[in-house]
Amino acid sequence: MLLFSINLSSLLFSVVWITHSSLGGAGQFRNVAYNIGQNQDKQLQTINHTNNMNVSEPKRISHHLLKADHVFDGENIQEGWWVLVADNQIAALGKPGDFCVPPGTKIVELKGQTLMPGMIEGHSHMFLHPYNETSWSDQVLRESRAERTARAVNHARSTLLAGFTTVRDLGTEGAMYDDVGLKQAIDKGVIPGPRILTATLAIVATGSYGPQGFNEATMESIIKGAEEADGVDALARVVRSQIGHGADVIKMYGDTGSGAVTFSLAELQLAVEISSSSGRYVAVHTYTEEGMRRASLAGVRTIEHGDDGTPEIFELMKQKGVALCPTLAATEAVASYRGWKKGVDPEPERVKEKHRSFNFALQSGVTICMGGDVGVFPHGDNAREILLLVEYGMEPIKAMRSATSINAEVFGLKRLGRIRPTYLADLIAVSGNPAEDITSLKHVNFVMKDGVIYKQ
Repeated sequence: MLLFSINLSSLLFSVVWITHSSLGGAGQFRNVAYNIGQNQDKQLQTINHTNNMNVSEPKRISHHLLKADHVFDGENIQEGWWVLVADNQIAALGKPGDFCVPPGTKIVELKGQTLMPGMIEGHSHMFLHPYNETSWSDQVLRESRAERTARAVNHARSTLLAGFTTVRDLGTEGAMYDDVGLKQAIDKGVIPGPRILTATLAIVATGSYGPQGFNEATMESIIKGAEEADGVDALARVVRSQIGHGADVIKMYGDTGSGAVTFSLAELQLAVEISSSSGRYVAVHTYTEEGMRRASLAGVRTIEHGDDGTPEIFELMKQKGVALCPTLAATEAVASYRGWKKGVDPEPERVKEKHRSFNFALQSGVTICMGGDVGVFPHGDNAREILLLVEYGMEPIKAMRSATSINAEVFGLKRLGRIRPTYLADLIAVSGNPAEDITSLKHVNFVMKDGVIYKQ
């Protein structure tokens, strides 16, 4: 039962605040509270959730004042700033006295912590779990979609509580369009999780992707890891079909694990043209130099992996405005599953290639997105990629930007990735100062998404 009372002076202030902050008019009355313990495995408990209340009075704005030692605004560290949240938006920020704090504002003390934008995962697979638990092929072929969806629900929750309030999920790997349903369930408040940019099935050239190794008769009935398309006509149909099913991003596999380049420049250009005309973009999985060259010339938005990148290729990417999502963590995870002991054994050739290509990318000045290929390693451990960006040579503050403002800009998220007035209140707090110790990003103590506190 919801007890609703109105204090006239507070209500008047709220109306004035709406007018001056341009926060919008009255809408549905909603009061949601979540109680999260220190143990992240504890189930979220909805304490009070009242929706669709039929009240004629203007909506009472809910305010939170977040007081941390440091604020990373998406660009730089600010000292002594406070951040005021009104409902689901950032209303004001600055030093005490720079703005008015409305009466009744809830104070959130974040002593010894850094407040920052919710992090944005650039390369995830919500419907996969680590390959040392179950191989990729067995996940695609042997796990039911119901089981995979149940796992994805847990993955979404773990991701959110780890401070990643937005995820670009680049393919369900055989789970059809279930990522769209997962996104809708989160958006409706059915389950907790991050905002999701969906890629649905992803697209491969026929015969270039797993599962493979079955006889011809069996292959007809085998679940595919992605949707096959060949030639511009078929590709146009598949791109439009995936958009129609809810894809926010078109993911294409530009080469195979053996290094064979699959899609032609004309095919990639067509996919980019169709995606762009619908307000979307193309992300291309490619390891090879030629695959990266074609993707760059076609005008894709991001290249995933890029292990064989050269100085010339990264310069081309920079000229064409194509960003790199290096997925360092997935490379190291796969190497460890094959027996590599980091810090003890010599680096495998694939890890050495990552070091070389990433160093070339840093030197070129190409835009670098943060994205680890989560699912290859555990969901909730997303910050592992940011730590590796720093280990491989990126400055901590630049790695933090990659995980926030840069990813938001590259992915077209206009009101996320920064702490600014009118931006959505996706905010987290971590212990210490990650600009000085990047491992702080693994110690997330506070999570707010869309103005709702999920962890405190």
